[in-house]
Amino acid sequence: MDFQVVILAGGFSSTLFPLVSKEVPKALLPVANRPVLSYVLDLLESNNLKDLIVVVEGEDAALKVGGWISSACVDRLHVEVAAVAENVGTAGALRAIAHHLTAKDILIVSGDIVSDIPPGAVAATHRRHDAAVTAMLCAQPVSGPSESGGSGGKDKTKKPACEDIIGLDSWKQFLLYIAKGTEIKKDTRVKKSILCAAGKMELRSDLVDSHIYAFKRSVLQKVLDQKPAFRSLKQDVLPYLVRTQLSQRSDVFSDQSNVEENGNGNGKNNMQNNEVVLSQILSNASSPSFHQVYESGLDSRKTHKCCVYIADESKYFVRLNSIQAFMDVNRDVIGDANHLSGYSFSAHHNIVHPSAELGSKTTVGPHCMLGEGSQVGDKCSVKRSVIGRHCRIGSNVKIVNSVVMDHATIGDGCSIQGSVICSNAQLQERVTLRDCQVEAGYIVCVGGEHKGETFARK
Repeated sequence: MDFQVVILAGGFSSTLFPLVSKEVPKALLPVANRPVLSYVLDLLESNNLKDLIVVVEGEDAALKVGGWISSACVDRLHVEVAAVAENVGTAGALRAIAHHLTAKDILIVSGDIVSDIPPGAVAATHRRHDAAVTAMLCAQPVSGPSESGGSGGKDKTKKPACEDIIGLDSWKQFLLYIAKGTEIKKDTRVKKSILCAAGKMELRSDLVDSHIYAFKRSVLQKVLDQKPAFRSLKQDVLPYLVRTQLSQRSDVFSDQSNVEENGNGNGKNNMQNNEVVLSQILSNASSPSFHQVYESGLDSRKTHKCCVYIADESKYFVRLNSIQAFMDVNRDVIGDANHLSGYSFSAHHNIVHPSAELGSKTTVGPHCMLGEGSQVGDKCSVKRSVIGRHCRIGSNVKIVNSVVMDHATIGDGCSIQGSVICSNAQLQERVTLRDCQVEAGYIVCVGGEHKGETFARK
């Protein structure tokens, strides 16, 4: 389809501290013992999108991500890793690699997603509408534990927070309005020209911007060049394009807006004239859409289009952009969304590597994973948890709703619930953790009871 694919893989994310570190950039955080970036690459490959640019913030992070890609994706994909400065934002990252972008259309994918929604469908929608930008929207993901136990600080009602307010046309093809839920106070202001053109706008709070976009390259580069202060695609570039998609509107709409805003007494007559024009256009169309008003011949100037692709609600989508999301996606990929994992599950609905060793009277429940070379002592219980490779777990240990990364050591008598233990961390005997995070290499001293704490070197 002649799309260039850009994966914005980030760098050392502060929202994922202390899971992300100089040794483990965000793109390499493990989801069911696989880097999250591997899920993005698999998704693109399954859509026959194999020529990719992976953008990483920071030279050190780019070297680590590039090294992993070289070993994992050889002969499968053509991947170019581009390093950009840290903390430049998604728009800044695209500015930095503008010289790499040569295709007519660019498909931009966040490097922290785990999903089975085909990005090729976004590209096809974009081409069908000849859009300036097409954003993929999906159902609000549900966070929190699926069963009783540690929840990483979330309550058990599993009510999603209101993230985005999105305005769509009646046919749910065009994006008319977008704002963060936190930006909405008492009033929501929408340009009159938008409402006049659309006739009706449906406001939704149950959809989220998935951070998968198709852009017309010429439009994207023009905005990035003209708006050097823009840092974010979602918060700056996309709302700007939505607001300005009617900037080259026909004289009849311009006159109406000017008259109404100036308080001229003829505004009512102009509005009536507009309604006549709109009714004529819509009555003559079998399936009218928002932009037919401008493509009907009344105005020779074409406005740019901001379109949407709404994913099927049955599809899975999570962005790994918080510790809670990290917990959710690890739980899901070995649970209800195990088709994304790439692993074969046992008759007990779990994954225990053949080289792992289990002590006597130790149970590994369904929706659990035990990695290569790991050892678990006697009388242990593991429930709804992921344990990495070459971990050493003592006797009488309970692990519930948790993630234990590679080479971690857990002493006898420990109890871990709703927590993340990073690589090479060590828990001494009889440590109790609930809803905690332990940084890579950190040692938690013997016998402590902790709840909702972060263990990291200062």
